[in-house]
Amino acid sequence: MLKVAIVEDDFRVAQIQEEFLSKIKDVKVVGKALNAKETMELLEKAEIDLLLLDIYLPDGLGTDLLLKIHADFPNVDVIMVTAANEKGMLEKAVRNGVCNYLIKPVTMEKFVCAIEDYKKKKQLLNNRSEVDQSLVDMFFGTTKAKDVSPKNLPTGVDPLTLQKVKEIIRDLNGGITIEEMGEQMGASRTTARRYLEYLVAINECTVEYEYGIIGRPERKYCLT
Repeated sequence: MLKVAIVEDDFRVAQIQEEFLSKIKDVKVVGKALNAKETMELLEKAEIDLLLLDIYLPDGLGTDLLLKIHADFPNVDVIMVTAANEKGMLEKAVRNGVCNYLIKPVTMEKFVCAIEDYKKKKQLLNNRSEVDQSLVDMFFGTTKAKDVSPKNLPTGVDPLTLQKVKEIIRDLNGGITIEEMGEQMGASRTTARRYLEYLVAINECTVEYEYGIIGRPERKYCLT
């Protein structure tokens, strides 16, 4: 379960972000703060994995808060969600270690995609005790399809099964869900997810979201 906190001085925007987060599987909002002071107090008392941080707060700048957050709470990651579109703000946020930078107004699709991307990278690291260059390339999105060979596939990804997964997607129109892939492969949902997310990591697949009237968005995987 990914524990997320929202730092936003506009309660309406915070509510919208909370609604977006409610549509993402295995995500829980553990707190909200209106300013920098409340943010540090929240970090002291709550277990937080990811902080969604605004820049323009009533008692300071979120970018100035980043260094203190990383010093006092090194295991907390930060995604900026802000109306600040100055180049200097982006550069300062990147230098001070943000995972992503979203400029308001943020669409639900963009917001969900950013959180899912963060979850994918976090899971990629959590599944390995050591890293090699292929994992680093996947983490930073620099792996190209031509760079992938059986000898550098991650643990749990078999080259023949990977080829079968690509053939299944290629034969379909409109993409495939994790559940559908599991049925086609004759494998568990976890196994299907592993192969599909690996194809996304090496830029051979893209993820599209289908939003129904009620419920969570459905992830569909398509070959690039």
